[in-house]
Amino acid sequence: MPGSSVPEPAVAVGEDPRSYARLMSAVYDATMAGHRAPARPREVIGDSWQRLLASGIEPSDTPVVETGGLEALRRASGLMEVLDEISHGLESLVADGENILVVADAQGRVLWRSGSPGVLSNADRLGFVEGAHWGEGAVGTNAIGTALAAQRAVQVFSAEHFLRSHHAWTCAGAPIRDPRTGHVIGVVDVSGPAATVHPTTIALVDAVARLAESHLRSEHDRTLNRLRTVAAPILARMGTPALAVDTEGWVAAVDAMPLHNRILLPDQMGPGRVWLATLGPCAVEPLPGGWLVRLAKGDGLADDDNSPHVSQVTLDFADPDRPSLQLTGEFGCWRNDLSLRHAEILCALARSPQGRSAPQLAEDLYGDRSRVVTVRAEMSRLRKQFVGLLAAQPYRFASSVGLTVCYPEDRRALLPPSTAPAIRAARLGEDG
Repeated sequence: MPGSSVPEPAVAVGEDPRSYARLMSAVYDATMAGHRAPARPREVIGDSWQRLLASGIEPSDTPVVETGGLEALRRASGLMEVLDEISHGLESLVADGENILVVADAQGRVLWRSGSPGVLSNADRLGFVEGAHWGEGAVGTNAIGTALAAQRAVQVFSAEHFLRSHHAWTCAGAPIRDPRTGHVIGVVDVSGPAATVHPTTIALVDAVARLAESHLRSEHDRTLNRLRTVAAPILARMGTPALAVDTEGWVAAVDAMPLHNRILLPDQMGPGRVWLATLGPCAVEPLPGGWLVRLAKGDGLADDDNSPHVSQVTLDFADPDRPSLQLTGEFGCWRNDLSLRHAEILCALARSPQGRSAPQLAEDLYGDRSRVVTVRAEMSRLRKQFVGLLAAQPYRFASSVGLTVCYPEDRRALLPPSTAPAIRAARLGEDG
């Protein structure tokens, strides 16, 4: 610990894990009892212990678990689109069945985990479950919470954990940053029995975190490029100060006004008249993956005028091979081809104006009401692509949308590759 004259550990964990575990157990016992320790813990561990001891925190063996809002936390994390990259990159560490892979958000809440039934059962006994808070203040020194506190990759082995109940474990965690802002948005972690410790684990976990950041950067660039392709001709026709932004306010295209990198959007963004802190009164309508924003100063718009604006949406299923969505708004028109799955979902929602719950949509798409996780992931992607057009709880077209559906002349030709129960019913003309 700082100010101590005791030496650093003479043996590194990777050289002799058993000797290191025995040494750290003695260091832990002495430190927690306030006695002179035989050696100092590693700096990142000593700093963590000092933070916890100085704050008087006595974390519980059972962390707080918040499962009720887990899906909302997942959607808000910004990590859903890198789950495949993380799982693929670390599958070698989980394949032997001894380790658990965990992804947590920027507060240390466990959002996803995977592993063999045996290791998951062991994790259950520690409260290391989805929805659990695994920050330092909740469970002491650990790879998730300490990586967040230190803002770098961390490996925690055996008695380096602040909780004695965690001493049978080793874990390695690395923060994932939003490449646009540099802010940490989550942590990827690999944990398992202490005997599985390996010095290369932390390097691999950190490398996968960097790959996830690279994917986020590339996906952001692709989103802005797609948005720019649609928005550029509309902006050119408008001839008034306007810009196109993605769902988080990053600017894809601008015309007749100073260049902005990003504008602040309200939490509840919707089409119509809105007040934007960066620009003032504006008129807004949806674009694929973002918003078209026109400055409204001088057009008679009052600051508190937020009257609804109806967007005319056409779902075109007339061409069996090319389903599409077309929006006609105040400023222009755009068309977007639909994947088969998105076409199925939108068709099911169009046939049920009252809306569909996640279990109902699972039944519509898969004939299995239990597949709600898959449905929610698809709806998250769909609502991000077509912002402002779809509402939730239940899922439905927003009240600001005027909807028209164009079916093929022969209804039996509706989305030919689809086997979804809702589409089979629509081909027969059955009520939604």
